[in-house]
This record gives sequence, structure tokens and C-alpha cells, in this order.
Amino acid sequence: MTSAQSEPTSAPQVAASSTLALAHYLERQGVLNEARVEQLTGLTMVELTDPDRRVTADLHYRLWEHAELATGDPGVGLHAGQVVDPERMGLVGHVFFNCDTLGEAVTQYVRLHRLINESVFLSFEQTADQAILCWQADAREHYCRQDMDRTLAAAITRTRHFIHPGIRAEWVEIAHAAPAYADEYEKLLGGPVRFDCDITRLAFNSRHLGHPIPRRNPYVYSAVLKQVNALLARLQTRRSFGRKIRRLISKQMATEKIDADSLARQCHMSRQTLYRKLKKEDLSFHGLVEQVRQDKALRYVAGDHYALGEIAFLLGFSELSAFSRAFKRWTGTSPAEYRARHLATQRVASPGPGAPDGDR
Repeated sequence: MTSAQSEPTSAPQVAASSTLALAHYLERQGVLNEARVEQLTGLTMVELTDPDRRVTADLHYRLWEHAELATGDPGVGLHAGQVVDPERMGLVGHVFFNCDTLGEAVTQYVRLHRLINESVFLSFEQTADQAILCWQADAREHYCRQDMDRTLAAAITRTRHFIHPGIRAEWVEIAHAAPAYADEYEKLLGGPVRFDCDITRLAFNSRHLGHPIPRRNPYVYSAVLKQVNALLARLQTRRSFGRKIRRLISKQMATEKIDADSLARQCHMSRQTLYRKLKKEDLSFHGLVEQVRQDKALRYVAGDHYALGEIAFLLGFSELSAFSRAFKRWTGTSPAEYRARHLATQRVASPGPGAPDGDR
């Protein structure tokens, strides 16, 4: 058994096809070091070809760091995502591009995204004029700039290749800071791009949802969908205990004091058992509470829906000064300064999410 297979199954994982695609890109660039790939992932190149194989997300992201060093290309994710190779596409890709319409494909993409990457949550929003895909890492340490670049580039490049060449982004928000190659995003994606946002979002005109997929194969769709549904069912049975506790913490944070005893009772176990199960996933209860508070604080303060005093209450702080001290410890700046900076950034960004839609 390989080291990757022997790691706790509760750790978020990605499809090995994504890791293999990165290895193939390195091969195209003439910098593939198979021994290094196998060392970083704990899997041989042959094992990575198994369509059911999965790789721990941390190891996959480590390979991205290696890829940037090996190629000497900070924009390696953006460039790798522009490669279209139908012969080496993963199972979810085959489902996506054999649907009837782009709208159906988006629905399947969101439903099956856990098979691609469990460390990133994908959701879909739709307004009268726009369709918006939203990606958010489940934890700060699981945000990988190179992998997010690859995700955005692949989404738009493959959609143009398989469905309609005229599809472009209306606007894009990206969670990482603007890199040195920032001007490449708008050239590739088509719409204005804003960086250092709370989550990554890509909007396109909702009229595109009705585009038929021209080269779809109903037989391939049926066969592959059956296989991925079986994989998804197996994943549903091994949901992370830590994620369950994190959701409970998030749900209760604004309504009552968070303590391990009350959450343990909800899970029908003792506090000691709760601690032990979290420790198996290299987590601590107090660490999860701090993580949830920090994530919510950044999201609330960046917006203007709540006053700072209300945010302090929602996050369980007894007074605003205690919240301000914690926020400065997390970010190096006060909540008021952080909010002012983000609101100023939103004002100068044009056009933004609220900009009127129109044909271009």
C-alpha cells in the first residue's frame, strides 16, 4: 500500500486525474521528474492512472509548488489550465461535456465537484442576467493559487472548446492577491478581474446556459455517470468528522456559547471521545472554533451588512474591544481599517457584480 493510501481517509482528497494532468503538463514542458512526483504524492505514475484513485489535497498542492519551481513559471496554473486534451480528461469532465446543454453540465459539475476536489466547495448562483460559479476553500491552508488558476483557466478554455467559442466571463473575483502576471487573467477570461476577494467567483451571461453541447454522446454520458455516481456514494460515507464539528460550531456561534461538552452531547459522545476523534484528523476543538471565527470575521468585516459591534456579538465576543484585538492578531490590522480598504477596493472596481449586463 502506498503512503498516500495509508493516510487518514478523513483528509480532503482530489481526483488522481488532476494530479496526473499536472504531471503530463510538466512532461510537455520537458521538466517532468517522475521520481520527484512519486515522492511528493506517494503514488507511482502507473497508480495515478487509476480512474478511482485519489490523492490527499495537501500532497496535490505540494506538487503545484514543485511545478512552479520546476518550470520557473509563476503562472503555471493559468497556463496548464489552457491545455485541452480529451484523451486525458477525468471522469467528471466526460460527464460534463456529454450533457445536453451547458446549464445541465453546470448542474452536474457542482453536484460532482467533491470527486474533483474535496478541499474546495463549489456553488452556483443565478440572477436574471448572470450565472455565477463560486469556489471557496474549506480552510485557509487548502487555498492553492496555482490550482485555482488552473481551475479558472480550464473552466473557460474547455467550455469554449467543447461548447461555444464565444463564451467569456462577465466579471471575475479571485481570492488571492494580484500576482505579477495579473494582466493575463482578463486576456484569457474575457471580463474585468478583481483580486484579494473573500471567495473566487466567475460570472457569465445566463443566456449561455441554453447552449447545446454539439459533440455529446448519450451512451458515454450514461456509462460514465453511473461510475461517478458510485464513486460519489462511497465518498458520502466517509465525511470528515472535523467538517461535521466545524458546521456545528458555525451554526451555533451566533446563538449560544460554544463549548465542547454541548457539541459532544449533540454527537452522542463524551467530550473525551470528541477530542480523540478530532485528534485522529490532526485537529483540536479550540483550533476549529478559532478557525470558524476568523473565517466569519473576514467575511463579515469585508462587507457592510453588519456594524462592527454586531459582528463581535455574532462571533461570540463579549465586547468590541476583545473582537478588535483578536482581529488585529489574525490580520495585522483593525476591523475598521480592513473594512475601509475592502470597501474602497469595491468602489474603484468597475464594472463589478452589480454592473448592468449587456452583449459584448
